[in-house]
Amino acid sequence: MEYTEERIDGEVKYQGVIVKVRLDRAKLVNGKVVKREVVEHPGGVTVLPVDENGVCTMVRQFRYPFGRMMLEAPAGKLEYGEDPFDCAVRELSEETGYTADEWTYLGACCTSPGFSSEVLHIYLARGLRAGSSHPDEDEFLNTEKIPLSELSRMAMAGEIDDAKTIVAVLKAEKLLNEKEK
Repeated sequence: MEYTEERIDGEVKYQGVIVKVRLDRAKLVNGKVVKREVVEHPGGVTVLPVDENGVCTMVRQFRYPFGRMMLEAPAGKLEYGEDPFDCAVRELSEETGYTADEWTYLGACCTSPGFSSEVLHIYLARGLRAGSSHPDEDEFLNTEKIPLSELSRMAMAGEIDDAKTIVAVLKAEKLLNEKEK
C-alpha cells in the first residue's frame, strides 16, 4: 500500500540565500490534515577523487552549523537548473585543482527526506590530473590525501560523520573492490 500525502496549501516562511522554508498543510490517507515543514534546497554534488594508488583527496573545512572543522569529500551546491555532472567537474577543480578523465556516477542521496528537498549526486573521479585549486572567495579549506581503505575504516568507526562523505566512500570502495575481482 502506498501512503501518499496531498499538499493542500502552503506559505513561504523564509526565503534565504540558499534555502526557502515553507509551512504546508497536507492531507493524510486517513483524511487528517497536518502541518509539514519543508526546506527547499537546490541540491548538490559530492565527488570522491581517487588516484591510481587508491588515495583520495579530501577537504577539511569549518562548518558553521556545527562550529567545527569537518573532513569531507569535495562537494558543492547546484545552481537551480544546473546539470549535476557539470557542477561535479567545477567543484572538483575549484576545491582540489584536479580534473578527471574517468567519471562514475554513484547515485543520488536524499540527505534529510523528513524535511528537506536536498538531493546530492555522488561521483567517483579517476584518472586525475593536477592543477591549481581556486575555491570561491568565501571558501576556506585544506586538502588532505587519505587512502580509500583508511577513509572506509574511519567512516565505519564514526570518525567521519559527514553523511555525503560516508556514502561516497563506502559506495566507491565497494565498486572498486568489485572491479578488482
